[in-house]
This record gives sequence, C-alpha cells and structure tokens, in this order.
Amino acid sequence: MKIALGIVAVVVLAVLVLGGSLMGSRNELVTGRNAVEAAWAQVDVALQRRADLIPNLVETVKGFAKQEQTVMDSVTNARAALGGARTPAERIAANGQLDSALSRLLVVVENYPNLKSNENFMRLQDELAGTENRIAVERRKYNETVQAYNTNIELFPKNIAASLFNFQRNDAYFKAETAAKEAPKVKF
Repeated sequence: MKIALGIVAVVVLAVLVLGGSLMGSRNELVTGRNAVEAAWAQVDVALQRRADLIPNLVETVKGFAKQEQTVMDSVTNARAALGGARTPAERIAANGQLDSALSRLLVVVENYPNLKSNENFMRLQDELAGTENRIAVERRKYNETVQAYNTNIELFPKNIAASLFNFQRNDAYFKAETAAKEAPKVKF
C-alpha cells in the first residue's frame, strides 16, 4: 500500500512539475507574441506619422514642380496603399512602395533649387527626416522582437508548448529592398 501510494505521489508530482513547466512556457510565448504586437504598434505609429506628413510635402513640392505630376501621383498612390493595408505583411509591402515613391520625390526636389530654400519645405523635410529615423529604429526593434519570438517557439521545451497551444512563426520582417542594396553612383 505504501509503495503504491509512493508511486502515485511521484506520478502526481511529475505531472504537476511538467504541467507547471508547460504553463510557464505558454505564458512566456504569450508574452513574446504580445511583445511582437506592441513592437508592430510602434512601427505603425511611425508609419502613420510619415503618411500624415506626406500630403503637406507633396502640396509644397507641387507649387514648384507642376510638370512632375507622375511622381506626385506615385507618392499619393503609395500613401493610399499604405492606408489600405491591414496586416503587418501588407503594410510592410506598402511601406516599400512608399519608400520608392519618396526617393523619386526627393530626386525631383534636387532639380528645383528654389524649393530647397522654401521655409515650409525645409520644415517638412526636417520633420520627415526625423520620422524616417524613428521608423528605422522601430523597424529594427520590431525585427528583433519577431526574431526573439520565432527563436523562442523553436527552442525545446517551448516548442512543445508552441505546438500544443498553436503558436505560429511570424515571418513579417522588414527587409531591405533590392534597390537599396546597390551603392549610389556619384559622378563629378
């Protein structure tokens, strides 16, 4: 009787330890998933700030560069695509489109020296530069948080809890566009 009671006590203790470990792993995974969502929210705020600045910038440039309508349209369309994107992956893709359109807009600006001396334009450009820096920082933090979460769900024994509680990999990373990987050509 004492032996059977001892075996039952050991089994109950083992179940409690394993169950507690499993619940602890689940709680850490929930914390990681929530950290990814919080990091995404910070990226989203920075992207929205940039999207809010763009119409003012475009209107200022339009006054100087009326013949550059295709560039203005591409910026406006890219901003609309960002506004219509719902998932992080869609917003990341729309953000890439907006990055490209903004770079074309800045090329137009280089062709209009009077525009660069306009006080409103300079203020908007400074705000946009600050916002771009914030976006870069938030992207980096988001990618690090996603990487930590993905690593966490693959490590033993948390991978068991991840599969039991249906935690999935998150592959919505910000990546450099292929055009951004090429060094700019400077000619004198």
